[in-house]
Order: sequence, then structure tokens, then C-alpha cells
Amino acid sequence: MHRGAVHSRTILLESIMNKIVIVGGGAGGLELATKLGDHFGKRNLAEIHLVDANNTHLWKPLLHEVATGSLDGGIDELSYRAQAHNHHFTFHIGRMNDLDRERNEIVLSSIHDEKHEEILPERRLSYDYLVLAVGSQTNDFGTPGAQAFCSFLDSREQADRFHKVLLNTYLKANNQAQKEDQYNLNIAIVGAGATGVELAAELHNTAAQLRAYGLDYLKKEQLNVSIIEAGERILPALPPRISAAAHRELNKLGVEVQTQTFIKEVTEEGYWTSEGKLIPAQLKVWAAGVKAPEWMENLGGLETTKTNQIKVKPSLQTTLDDRIFAIGDCSFMLQPDGTPVPPRAQAAHQQASHVYKNLLRLVESRELKDFVFKDKGSLVNLSRYSTVGSLMGNLSGGSMMIEGRLARIVYVSLYRLHQIALHGYFKTLLMSLSGRINKVIRPRLKLH
Repeated sequence: MHRGAVHSRTILLESIMNKIVIVGGGAGGLELATKLGDHFGKRNLAEIHLVDANNTHLWKPLLHEVATGSLDGGIDELSYRAQAHNHHFTFHIGRMNDLDRERNEIVLSSIHDEKHEEILPERRLSYDYLVLAVGSQTNDFGTPGAQAFCSFLDSREQADRFHKVLLNTYLKANNQAQKEDQYNLNIAIVGAGATGVELAAELHNTAAQLRAYGLDYLKKEQLNVSIIEAGERILPALPPRISAAAHRELNKLGVEVQTQTFIKEVTEEGYWTSEGKLIPAQLKVWAAGVKAPEWMENLGGLETTKTNQIKVKPSLQTTLDDRIFAIGDCSFMLQPDGTPVPPRAQAAHQQASHVYKNLLRLVESRELKDFVFKDKGSLVNLSRYSTVGSLMGNLSGGSMMIEGRLARIVYVSLYRLHQIALHGYFKTLLMSLSGRINKVIRPRLKLH
């Protein structure tokens, strides 16, 4: 490119895009910050800022493995500050709680330590363009007792907390089983989406590993894991044949699946159904429903849905403000067939890439392109027992179902692609080798 053209492009960029702020360091937000930092930040063409309430990133589809101890989150987590240093963007720790569109600023809540002493005061961060990528959280639909008695798996903190509760519960159950031959440990999960189904399988794997490490008074048949689903089948977002295959695998493990079952209340004893039946459970998990965080409701006067998702145009710009984009689970965009873009990691990944390209088009004064979700298929990993799913979702009008070892390889490759987007091929290769070494030298289960 001619030097004069480069100079003109730089002036244009400085006039419209001095600062890009991304809120949310999940799969989409962190990948976008990394790409923008490598392109704009490295050349000092624009300031790239990433905001997240946590210091580290962990791929959300792995949270159920952290919760059961199959994965040590301390090994796989990524430091936002280190990533910012390596990829030329600035990281701010904090939780966004407001948006001032008139001043083009976001508001970050103050941060306090465990003694309630203030670490950082409330802060304001200005932007020229803002990308909201804060993800989603589980929707308990206001069910009485859900917040008080259920565990949730929306964050690394919640997964770590559940892991401790699980170990303590199992230790107590193993002691009881030593005294009572008829003792049973009941674990019930509300929601038969990917999280609920994968968690159920991982719980059986965890129990098997704990028996191998000496907690063997509680026998396999004394562990009762059940999944409670309001719909007609498990994995309702996936094709029926994949749902059926996963259901068969769960039956082999001994997981009880209860469909068309509505929970009206949660108590310490378990779940009460709409028909007045008690499903007993010492350990209760709620993994049904998805919504954006409560603070996003009518955020800055933007259009939102009943589940607090921000409505966006096909360009992924918000319907009322072209300087604000929203991607991932916190955004709502209708596809040409009238269905919304599904809340999946692959959608967040594709939207992050699309916003990156649209920001480049803005710099070059080109027309923005519409986002088209390309369903690559879906995979459900049932721990070490099996993996089922489909590939090529809507390509050529059909899909190909895969199971077993091949499906497991493809499932692992999805995480590797996320790592490649953040670290490049060479570092991802080293991380993969390191993971294999850890499987040899470390326990198969995190025991603390």
C-alpha cells in the first residue's frame, strides 16, 4: 500500500476509533480482544481495552469438568493480564453495572476484598466503540428455593465451590455407607441441556475415580444420579437421533432421566414437582434455562428481551446505537428463518470474528456485512464413556452423526481451536503436550 494511503487510513482511524472497549472475557470477547490487539494495538492505531470481573479465563464448556474434578482449572486457566501484555491490549478488572450512552462511557462497580475493604473505587471507562460480550447465566425462572438449595455452574468460582461440596458430600456418604448397607447418595440435576447431560456422566466418572482412591464403601449401585427435564426429551436443541443416542448412553451408566417433569419448589430434601412428588437429593444442581445478567435489563436505554439479551441488527450493532455491538449469549438476533442465533460457544466465536471484520470495514469506510450463523454441528461429551454429536449442521441441508472415539477427537479439537485463536499454533501444540504429560504425572481426579 502506498505510504500516503497508509497515512490517510491512520488519520481516519484516529478520527473515528481511538478506543475500542470489550466487556466480557469469555470465548467471544477474549478472542476479539486478542485479534484487535494484534491488529490495532500492536501498531498503536487504536487502544483496545478488555473488561472482566475475574482475573482469569476458562473456556465455559469445561466448567462441568472443573466442578467434578476431572479438570484442574488452575492448570487450564488463562491470565487476562498476561494475555493483554502478549497481545497489545489493556485489561481492566471490574464488573460493569451501567452504561452512559450520552458520554460514551461504561461504569464499573467498586471492588472489595473479603473484609469488605475497598480495593478499587467505582470507575468510568470511555469508548469510541463498545462490544458487549458478557455471556449468560442460568435462569431458575424464579423457582422458590432454587437459589438457596441448588448449585449453579455459570462461573469458575461456582464450579470450584461445587467441587468442594461434591467431595465433602461424597466423603460423608461413603462414611454413611460403611454404617448402612441400604444408604444411597442422590444427586439430581434440573435441565437436560448439554451442561446437565455432560455433568451427569462426569459425576459417574468422579465416583469411579474416588472408589479407586479408597472411598469404596459407597458402591456404584448406591449412587443415584438423575436428570429432570421439563421438555419431551433430553438435549432439546439437538437433533432427535443425537438426543436418543445420548439417552441410551446415560441409561447404560444408570442415570435416571425424567422428562416432562416440572419443578415447582426446591427444598433441602430435594425437588418438588408440579404433581406433588418429591425427588430426593442431597446434592442439587440447576442447569436449566439461559438469560443475560439482570443488570443488562434496559441497559442504557437499549432494546432488550425478557431474558435481558440485547437486541442487535444483522451487523451485530445494537438496534438503537451503531457504536455498540453485542455478541454471544448476551445478544439476541433473529435469523432469516425466524429463530434466534443459538447460545453456543461456536456462535460466540463466529460473532467475534464477524465484529472484528466489521470494525475493519468501518475503518475503511466500507459497508458492514450481515452476520450469518453457520451451524458446524454439536457434540456432547459423556466423560470417558462416550461422545455423541453431529457435524456440518446446516451445510448441504443435512448433518452427519458421529459417536465414540472420532466424536471425542472432534470434541477436543474444538477446545484446541479456541486455544489457537488465543495463543497461535505453536503455543497450543506445547499446551497440548503439557496436558498429556500432566495426565501421566498427576492424579486422574482433583482430590482437594
